Amino acid sequence: MSDRPKSEESVSTEDLSCEVCADENPHFAAGDRWMLAGVLNVDTAASVLEASRAAELPASGIVSLVRVDGVDSAAVAVLLAWRRRAVTEGKSLSFTDVPATLSALAELYDVEELIARPVRSAA
Repeated sequence: MSDRPKSEESVSTEDLSCEVCADENPHFAAGDRWMLAGVLNVDTAASVLEASRAAELPASGIVSLVRVDGVDSAAVAVLLAWRRRAVTEGKSLSFTDVPATLSALAELYDVEELIARPVRSAA
């Protein structure tokens, strides 16, 4: 039995296509709500960051990690880079469906609040 929310099953891989990563290993999909899937680690982090640079931050302010199934410390770096970008651009940003392993890494590095707490735009 999975510890993921049931909504994960409704996300199709078509929604997660990535020009940088190729269809056989999708990682990043931009849009109103950013989606990540697969492994986010030292081998994939640079391509995910590169793909996200050309994309507008999600209009909804949400980055879903519901389909991420493997992480290392590079995943923490990617999320922190996106948070810095959101602050710089004055936009809202929050992460949903954060895998337990990623939360544990963030806690280990003492940055769990930066990942768990939403960035809110100045109003």
